[in-house]
Amino acid sequence: MRRSFGLPVVVGLILAAGWVSFGYAQDKAAPAKKKAAAPKHTVMNPADIKWGDAPPSFPPGAKMAVLQGDPSKPQMFTARIKVPDGYKVAPHWHPTTENLTVISGTFYLGTGDKMDESKATAMTAGAFGSMPAKMHHYAWTKGETEVQIHAMGPFQLTYVNPADDPQQKKM
Repeated sequence: MRRSFGLPVVVGLILAAGWVSFGYAQDKAAPAKKKAAAPKHTVMNPADIKWGDAPPSFPPGAKMAVLQGDPSKPQMFTARIKVPDGYKVAPHWHPTTENLTVISGTFYLGTGDKMDESKATAMTAGAFGSMPAKMHHYAWTKGETEVQIHAMGPFQLTYVNPADDPQQKKM
């Protein structure tokens, strides 16, 4: 008994063979892809942290260390700010959400357009705070204080009262 495959089956087999051959030719002709670098983990002990002066938008006396990322670019970053006792940052806001964790000292955080020490919250070591983008807030410290900031860059301080901007005072 002789079997007949019919025209649709024969056409289907030819097309399938062509697709397989085409795919094989594409694989051979495709340029070699470079393997992506394996993700790396980051570990920093306190002695590994490199401190420098904070950007000029901060009042004088602050030190800053970037732990991860680049705060000047539109990417996630982690940085630490170390400030002396009594350090104050006038009411300001950021274009992106600012998350902070107090590492040491006492960090006072308040919201609004005017610094009102009676309306601020004392945050001690281990405390966490988050300010939505453009929320007006202010801060000051008791004792030398270190705070870790985690946010999406670019990181900018815009003072509610431009006269409070340390960069304006230098002009």
